[in-house]
Amino acid sequence: MANASGLFTQLSAQFGISIWIIIVIVIWSIIWKLIALWKSARKGHIAWFIILAIVNTVGILEILYVYIFSEMDFKKKTPEKRKKRK
Repeated sequence: MANASGLFTQLSAQFGISIWIIIVIVIWSIIWKLIALWKSARKGHIAWFIILAIVNTVGILEILYVYIFSEMDFKKKTPEKRKKRK
């Protein structure tokens, strides 16, 4: 844990931001990432799962996925075949 606190201290000094703000941002991001990953896995959205796992956007992309994109239907709709007349 000493390395993690040293990293947060360095980031805090480098950006001039309080260490507590950095910790809150990290926790915020982790929570939203886990929610979005869970939801994308449950819905079978493999591409979204991979994108959400790789890209870090401090929760912005994750929030958009949870509230907007997860409700969309990404499956290709196949045209219905016409019924043959007898």
